[in-house]
Amino acid sequence: MAAQTFALPDLGEGLTEAELVTWKVAVGDTVALDQVIAEVETAKSLVEVPTPYAGTVLVLHGEEGQTLPVGSPFITVGEPGDDAAAPALEGAQSYREEERAGTGSGNVLIGYGTSESSGTGRRRRGRRAAGVRQGPMPDVAPVGPAPASPSGAAGQAGLAPRVINPLVRRLARDHGVDVAALNGSGPDGLVMRADVLAAANGSASAAPAAPALAPVAGALGTHAAPTPSGLASSGAGAGERDARSGLRVAARTPITGVRKVIAETMSRSRREIPEATVWVDVDATELLALRKGIRPDANGRRPSVLALVGRFAAAGLQRVPELNARIETTGDGGQELVTFDGVNLGIAAQTDRGLVVPAVEHAERLSARALDAAIGELVAKARDGKATPAELGRGTFTLNNYGVFDVDGSAAIINHPQAAILGLGRIKERPWVVDGQLCVRQITELTLSFDHRVCDGGAASAFLRFVADAIERPGEALAEL
Repeated sequence: MAAQTFALPDLGEGLTEAELVTWKVAVGDTVALDQVIAEVETAKSLVEVPTPYAGTVLVLHGEEGQTLPVGSPFITVGEPGDDAAAPALEGAQSYREEERAGTGSGNVLIGYGTSESSGTGRRRRGRRAAGVRQGPMPDVAPVGPAPASPSGAAGQAGLAPRVINPLVRRLARDHGVDVAALNGSGPDGLVMRADVLAAANGSASAAPAAPALAPVAGALGTHAAPTPSGLASSGAGAGERDARSGLRVAARTPITGVRKVIAETMSRSRREIPEATVWVDVDATELLALRKGIRPDANGRRPSVLALVGRFAAAGLQRVPELNARIETTGDGGQELVTFDGVNLGIAAQTDRGLVVPAVEHAERLSARALDAAIGELVAKARDGKATPAELGRGTFTLNNYGVFDVDGSAAIINHPQAAILGLGRIKERPWVVDGQLCVRQITELTLSFDHRVCDGGAASAFLRFVADAIERPGEALAEL
């Protein structure tokens, strides 16, 4: 069989690049259809990549730790002795191309599916569960039968161009190539990257519509990952002297993956949200006593303090819905406040990959015990890199327990595009006045940062006071929830 090159898929998340974490195979290994060949880290999760081809591994297009553009050659599979050079540059296919062309295995990554899928998941080999599911195919341009007219694959009136890969469309746009005038070399006249490149190279008068972006250049066969401006690979630059400080540089490390998304989200939050912060010290002594009195479940576990506070917060958001909201820009340039029928409670979780915020769906419907179980499951998935994009992006309000870092308080940055974030500091013995008497109590600090566009300080303070009162008198609060 001829060597076949598989391109790095876009993983269904709308991302343009991914970091190659681990190769599961080596050159010369024999791989079976759907065998996991690598783990890649996107800006949202860690994903196992299966191969749509069976055969011998001829080329691995990338090194561990390298950031690869979506659509660039990923792995070439064939028979020993096959020429892998040509397919590596022009024959690479994306998942979507393979499934529509009928050349792939039928198994796909998150967000993709085949038209004949049963809709059921499938286990894959490897040390982590595969993030793969089958489902309905997203809307794409129809392929249809090849036209009889020799003037072009899509030259007939009313017939859409046969190009289904957004990378190919973008490549054609950047090079000023009209895909409707091309004779596609793929199945049923499907327009491939090689067709666009051939047209661009053969037409000297066709000027590019816009400068080609780095990810697209990588998709044309540049196997080295694009390096962010001003940065070298991790560890590079060591020993050089910094002109500003006069110190020697220890290392330069690209900001990629989750850290890049965190930086962009936090910067956007600071740019767009006029935030304000209110805080209050709270006596959590009764809450700790109540928790201790709750009967453990079959696993010997009681609801955590975080789950109890999360239950109070969900109830408070139903009383002050403006904080469980976001501001959206309308088509005419105006703005509108979008509130929700339900609370998707985001839990800020520190992981080895950075700070992520998986969200418990409809937290207002859950008991404290059920919410505790849901939080534990989601945080564990996030720390293993298995949280799905939906779980990481569906939050409408965030709860941040920075007390685990042994600090009292923090003016947290709102998780854009949400409207507020509630912080819980450490619980610590402090002197406190109760009924006119000084005594030692378990005190914590609650901090609420909120978007001042969605409400004023009165509403924000009412929500914060509701949660604080529930912590101080948890029996009464739980009796009414």
